[in-house]
Amino acid sequence: MKRKVIRGVMALFILLAMVITQSISVSAAASKFVTSVNTTSKVVALTFDDGADGANTNKILDILAKNNVKATFFLTGSGATNHPQYIKNIAAKGHQLGNHSYTHPDFTKLTATQMKSELDRTEALIKSLTGKTTKPIFRAPFGAVNSTVLNGVGAAGYGYTIQWNIDTIDWKGLTASQINTKVQTNIKPGSIVLMHTGAGAPGTPLALPTMISQLKAKGYQFVTVSQLLAYQNTSTNKTYTVKSGDTLYSIARTYGVTVSALAATNNITNYSLIYVGQVLIIPGTTITPPPSTTVKYTVKSGDTLYKIATMYNTTVVKIAAANNITNVNSIYVGQVLIIPTTTVTPPTTTVKYTVKSGDTLYKIATMYNTTVAKIATANNITNVNSIYVGQVLTIPK
Repeated sequence: MKRKVIRGVMALFILLAMVITQSISVSAAASKFVTSVNTTSKVVALTFDDGADGANTNKILDILAKNNVKATFFLTGSGATNHPQYIKNIAAKGHQLGNHSYTHPDFTKLTATQMKSELDRTEALIKSLTGKTTKPIFRAPFGAVNSTVLNGVGAAGYGYTIQWNIDTIDWKGLTASQINTKVQTNIKPGSIVLMHTGAGAPGTPLALPTMISQLKAKGYQFVTVSQLLAYQNTSTNKTYTVKSGDTLYSIARTYGVTVSALAATNNITNYSLIYVGQVLIIPGTTITPPPSTTVKYTVKSGDTLYKIATMYNTTVVKIAAANNITNVNSIYVGQVLIIPTTTVTPPTTTVKYTVKSGDTLYKIATMYNTTVAKIATANNITNVNSIYVGQVLTIPK
């Protein structure tokens, strides 16, 4: 009799554990699918996928350093195993690290457990080599994404699945000129450019110097993916997973947008070519800011328009327009700028910030033009990966 009771209690505990586990798994937030950022600011994120060989990594790093450009590298576990020093070099140069899986499989064919294993193994290896995390950004091998992948990746701790709106297809062996033309032709504010570090993309290091100089001439600033995401705060875009029988017209009608806007947002050139499981971004409306007032700011040594715009929670484009500046790199010490903003209160020495879902200390530090170390010190944080939603942080300036 006692044995039956014990067995019954054990069965109950097992059932309860299964229910709890399932509940946790269902409630985990899905990863946000990002192809570009809806912004008027001329910012662009250069991204590089690193595979098994990474043959051009150091050439790319040298070019980025010479041009003072920070980029984002999506790393594979197999690549990190084959060329660990290259991975250390990427981190040492201050570029952002993202997770690109361990063995580069098609995630749409994996279970949630298999996805987590791929991500966790890569994260552990990258951390052991660099001391840095790949969270919260993930790029799917082959760009293969559906709602199941977004749920599995989100549950594994990756809040953003980063796609692209400019695919250089450099891995096909395109020339430097062909690669650069693809970028210059398709560039828009908030773009994410896809390139590769491997020997199969020999044109990429040759294309980069011209690409960077031409984009700078157009007024573009180069940011990491996390910095780029900070520009998306006013977007109300949603995502939709294509179902059997869907057309772009039916989806556009459902969400009250035009087919052309839906196609443009998702970089679709043939309106008839969508597939079941495809994740589409639904362009929303931009939140209208309150009427703006202005303040004056005197440029100091070391200032840039980007730095000043970040301080006052505005954009480089708005400051440039308010001051008739045509070259955003040409400001001088002592210059008095009009700062269009929603408040006349200048930045204080400290501000308060409430942590939101998907935030990291790195993302918050980038938003406020400070460092992770300073925020950690100001808030007595010993583990920079341990912040929680609702936590109020003091942001030192």
